[in-house]
Amino acid sequence: MFTSMASNFNINAFKPNEWISKRRETLKPWSDFMNFSKFKKPTTPGQIGIRLFKNLNHFQSNYLFVFVFLAIYCVLTSPFLLLAMMAFAGGCYILYLKNKEGSIRLFGKELSLAQLYATAGICSIPLFIFAGAGSAVFWIIGASIFVILLHAVFYAREEQEDPFMMQMNIV
Repeated sequence: MFTSMASNFNINAFKPNEWISKRRETLKPWSDFMNFSKFKKPTTPGQIGIRLFKNLNHFQSNYLFVFVFLAIYCVLTSPFLLLAMMAFAGGCYILYLKNKEGSIRLFGKELSLAQLYATAGICSIPLFIFAGAGSAVFWIIGASIFVILLHAVFYAREEQEDPFMMQMNIV
């Protein structure tokens, strides 16, 4: 059973460069995304669901950029978290340079670069906890959900208006 599941899941199938280029291709113009004349209050509860589904699908890449922008804003406005991330990145860079010079041995065992990065990540967990990374993550998730849902519910595109649904609303 597990072998059939493992054969269907190809870890090498995910290519970050292709995924990022796909996100860029599907990015809608920001002038269309922020067109305030298209923000309208939904008239029925059914319209909320329709708008939510269609806007989440249509503006998927824009919403991803909103999430990334909020994450960058959160890190830049939290100096200690920024310092913690810089310390972690500096440690990883030092490990990278040491690994280029030759293999690094820990407790008599040779470690790969991925294992060194994982060790650095584990060792930096107390620093991130002290810097408030947990609350920052929840703030980013909460703010993103709020902003994205607010936009998706109130943004009315022309093709979303279903004439049949409008007739049903009138009667």
